Amino acid sequence: MYIPKLYREEDREKILKFLKQNNFPALVTYDGERPTATHLPVEVLENENGSLTILGHMSRANPQWKIFGGQEVLFIFQGAHTYISPRWYDHVNVPTWNYMMVHVYGKIRLVEGEELYSLLSRLVKDHEEPAAYSLESLPQDFVQKEMNGVVGFAVDVTRVDAGYKLSQNRNDGDHENIVHELEGRGDENSVAVAKSMRAMRK
Repeated sequence: MYIPKLYREEDREKILKFLKQNNFPALVTYDGERPTATHLPVEVLENENGSLTILGHMSRANPQWKIFGGQEVLFIFQGAHTYISPRWYDHVNVPTWNYMMVHVYGKIRLVEGEELYSLLSRLVKDHEEPAAYSLESLPQDFVQKEMNGVVGFAVDVTRVDAGYKLSQNRNDGDHENIVHELEGRGDENSVAVAKSMRAMRK
């Protein structure tokens, strides 16, 4: 991903937090003829050696999984983004867009059996209310039958490109006015971008 130096995010902890908060990325693959993308819930794991692994699953009916097996793939994690009006500057300018985006590359492999069960169990526990629902509480023959309909995968991460374009190039006056206007809009994306702009300028 092309990222101007000013907008490149290098802080590992910030990037890891972003990936976990925006854990419904697009998984992009190429089969030799055309690109394919599927949006999926994923789990981002930090290994003991500091490397990252991204785990997930998709429907077995989705033909994308049939090319999994050591290929390099791309995840696109998108955060908040919004339009920035030139009316908010103290000088003549043009419109632009602020955003937070992370591209993650890695080698993909299939996940089966107990590893797949553990992956699905953790995904449920991460998103359900405590003790409200779990795979372990269900009839296990039912769980196994349902598991037959999905394909698990793991991606061992080889590269991460993080771009946060948050008006870093603007002076304090313009920056503050942009934040003020975004907060005044009130929509979810505008408010989230404004919050991130304030945090980055501290």
